[in-house]
Amino acid sequence: MKVLLINGSPHSNGNTAAALNYLAEALQANGLETEILHIGTKPVQGCIGCYKCMELNRCVFTDELYERTRQAVAGADALVIGSPTYYAGPAGSLCALLDRLFYSSGPLLRGKPAAAVAIARRGGATTTYDRLNKYFEIMGMPMPNAQYWNLVYGRKPGEALLDAEGLQTLRNLAANMAWMLKALAASPLPCPEREPWQPTHFIRPDLNPAD
Repeated sequence: MKVLLINGSPHSNGNTAAALNYLAEALQANGLETEILHIGTKPVQGCIGCYKCMELNRCVFTDELYERTRQAVAGADALVIGSPTYYAGPAGSLCALLDRLFYSSGPLLRGKPAAAVAIARRGGATTTYDRLNKYFEIMGMPMPNAQYWNLVYGRKPGEALLDAEGLQTLRNLAANMAWMLKALAASPLPCPEREPWQPTHFIRPDLNPAD
């Protein structure tokens, strides 16, 4: 069983990388294979709301990062997304990628366990964590817990490894992720079928505003 860890930081050797490397080692200690994908520093194409993915079952844009991430997700049994905190939210380039990936690749994601890890110097980590978890929830991805929210603190590279409680949280997350994956693999029950979508909003074209 394989866990894909996505490093959403532009820094390949920063605190997000340190936290994900530590988590990967803990996952391996629990008998899981891991792969870490770093999104890099190049500009990332965002979603333009063209809905072509509804026809193609993939994003209309064919940039290398999207292709590489989509292929890695397809080959993984579980997903972890790590991000630094920028103005109380995930890195913008990461969100640009995830918006396209999750909207266009539901069948590759649905039902796979997933977890977020947020890194911050001081504040904003909980809102970063919340934003990332929303991707998993809308795709019906079960989320293993730990002992606390998956937050790790540090500013200078390597300081994340000094956060004793943060590292303990990652170890517990690894143990619970492994338990969930093994339990799902041993279960004869398939992932529940989703009901057909019933989109509902608050615009009523059948009502005349002048009435």
